[in-house]
Amino acid sequence: MNDTMSIITSRVMSGNSMTPIAATLVSKTEEVLGVVTMSLRLETSEPFEFQFGQFNMLSVFGVGEVAISIMGRHEDELLHTIRSVGRVTHALARLKPGEQLGIRGPFGQGWPIERAIGKDLIFITAGLGCAPVVAAIKHAIQHRENHHRIVILQGVKHHRDLLWRPQYEIWRDQHQCQVLLAASEEHKRKQHWKLGVVTGLLEEACFDADNCIVMMCGPEIMMKAALEQLKLNGVPDDACYLSMERNFQCGQGFCGHCQIGPYFVCKDGPVFHYPNIKPWFGQWGL
Repeated sequence: MNDTMSIITSRVMSGNSMTPIAATLVSKTEEVLGVVTMSLRLETSEPFEFQFGQFNMLSVFGVGEVAISIMGRHEDELLHTIRSVGRVTHALARLKPGEQLGIRGPFGQGWPIERAIGKDLIFITAGLGCAPVVAAIKHAIQHRENHHRIVILQGVKHHRDLLWRPQYEIWRDQHQCQVLLAASEEHKRKQHWKLGVVTGLLEEACFDADNCIVMMCGPEIMMKAALEQLKLNGVPDDACYLSMERNFQCGQGFCGHCQIGPYFVCKDGPVFHYPNIKPWFGQWGL
């Protein structure tokens, strides 16, 4: 580790959460065109604990940093999936194994895994928005005895846009695990796919509206439509949790870029209990 990396690590270990930890890119996998999953090794002996649904700020030195959901952990390496769409994400996607970057985090509030024990667990996601719930889905599958039914609803534009396709087949084979997929811009139906948007899948989903927890993430217009459909199906607002996206620049509620109503999404979210954020959710300009 060079002198700069040593200074960065020592600052983080002393408790400065505004300074990134040095990390090394161990490997990366192209999921679909423009989307890569990075496996990162932290250059510190300090434990790195996180909740499912939290995010890190990843930085390329001399370029900038960006908020990326934590996909999970493989052995001692952290996983992050990145869509290359801007200056910082382009730079992250161009990194090669062995090169270093910075990590600050974890930040925010995660999914209420404990509250879902003994209930049906429904995941509703769209596009790359599925990234914040993948670790939670894997945890639920690994602890299958904790839940009654598990229902996974995923929507994309085209079936080829689906990330981690083999995982969905594994999940589909689990006991009382229903996997429903929708493609909104397909010309003809594919096997296991419904034509249309993800909210249309709720018509086929099997769960107990009186004993369930819903975890959803993706475009707000999709989540708003899903909440309306869930209400019609008898699911109370109290059972719903949302992962919100905003312009995260500090991760600690200092800069104010991610404010929505009285909340800072980076600090009070990104996972919100729907009743808490309902008055401001879907409001233009918030």
